[in-house]
Amino acid sequence: MLARLKKLGPGLLFAGAAIGVSHLVQSTRAGADFGWGLLWALLLVNFFKYPFFQFGPRYALVTGESLLDGYYKLGKIYLWLYFILNIATMFTIQTAVTVVTAGLASNLFNTSTDIISWSIGVTVICYIILLIGRYQLLDKIIKAIVLALAISSVLALMIATTKGNASLEFTQVFPEGAGFLFVIAFMGWMPAPMDISIWHSIWVLEKKNGLKNKLSLKEGIFDFNVGYLTTVILGICFLGLGAMVMFDSGIEFSDKGNEFAGQLIELYTSNLGEAWYGIIAIAALTTMISTTITTLDASPRVMSKTIQLLLKQKNKDYYIFFITFLALGTCLIFLFLRSEMGLLVQIATVLSFITAPFYAILNYHLVTSKHMPITDRPSQKIKILSVLGIIFLTGFTGVYLLSL
Repeated sequence: MLARLKKLGPGLLFAGAAIGVSHLVQSTRAGADFGWGLLWALLLVNFFKYPFFQFGPRYALVTGESLLDGYYKLGKIYLWLYFILNIATMFTIQTAVTVVTAGLASNLFNTSTDIISWSIGVTVICYIILLIGRYQLLDKIIKAIVLALAISSVLALMIATTKGNASLEFTQVFPEGAGFLFVIAFMGWMPAPMDISIWHSIWVLEKKNGLKNKLSLKEGIFDFNVGYLTTVILGICFLGLGAMVMFDSGIEFSDKGNEFAGQLIELYTSNLGEAWYGIIAIAALTTMISTTITTLDASPRVMSKTIQLLLKQKNKDYYIFFITFLALGTCLIFLFLRSEMGLLVQIATVLSFITAPFYAILNYHLVTSKHMPITDRPSQKIKILSVLGIIFLTGFTGVYLLSL
């Protein structure tokens, strides 16, 4: 068991990337607006999305290739589509997660420094960490972050259960109108955008190389399951925090990430007591640090791999170029496009949202195709769940588009 625990890594990176805005903001807001009433939505969407995220490490460990290699084999057009989508979203997604992180850091350290300076500072620090240590350092850092996140979040929920103003009412609700649209968006971003499966496949290969190929499919799936279960549990924790502390509070939350961060911590401490400020702040800050650093690593990593395949230059590494490109672009958005950030983030999130069925179908097609050994293909139960998941994702994406 100890040997298996030592091989944990990519699954926790998945958790670190997933547990961000979807958990801290969306799950908390779901709890604040509907109490425990949307627990069904959280559990259902995690259930249906499970196989498509699992196909990332499965394909990588069986074939020794990333999902991007698999997409290339299915057709070059799929890789070009991914490249265009990633270029369209990576800067604004990085900006969105960074500004929330900066807002939380500013609140925790109680400084008068403006949010732009904090955001640029967070970006530079994460950039330096990744440039110095690459995957090996990230692998070590994320384990400590996810551990701190899990402990502080569970502890915060336990405190809220005893001190919160709301009762433990688990009646489930199905909202209508604007509430229904929120449910669709909530499920679309829970636990994460579907393209994180691609990041995971590359992290798994990095981990396997670091272990001198001593990482079996069974160990890799165990690692993924640990990370995925962590995202589900912490999603429940943040929904519970919103339900126990914020539900029926009468406070309207800001749509701006840095302002929401301040409101979040202030409301928790006003209800639970100033003595718990540190726990709440650490839980929230570690959530967003893990997301910020993993997204800053992942996008350059997948872009480098995509260019290698498209240009047939497998021996040339573009990671440093793309991480520098992403870090600079993020800082420039903070400096010159601050007023347009809301629109940019909206475009990025909508693109990520409506492409979920695309990645689900592509991942399923790949792991059931001739490029995957028959003995290592998903079981019949997972195949059935995949088909149901594709119907589910396509359905609520269609409803979302019709509502625009």
